[in-house]
Amino acid sequence: MNLASTALVNNASAGSPGSAANGAQIFVLKKAMNLQAEGAAVLLASVPQPPAPSSALASSGNLGTRLNTYA
Repeated sequence: MNLASTALVNNASAGSPGSAANGAQIFVLKKAMNLQAEGAAVLLASVPQPPAPSSALASSGNLGTRLNTYA
């Protein structure tokens, strides 16, 4: 969700500075952004970790140490 294009942001920036309505809009905006951040953190935490390599990569010899590419 892109908060930059929501009506809440437009209304919050259009109000007079220091008004109660403006303060309430900013409060709701911050709360919505915090909820989004929490949701994103949960999604990132649910991504499985890649498995650890079972053996070391080849570092000598002809097998597995060269990559042949042709265009």
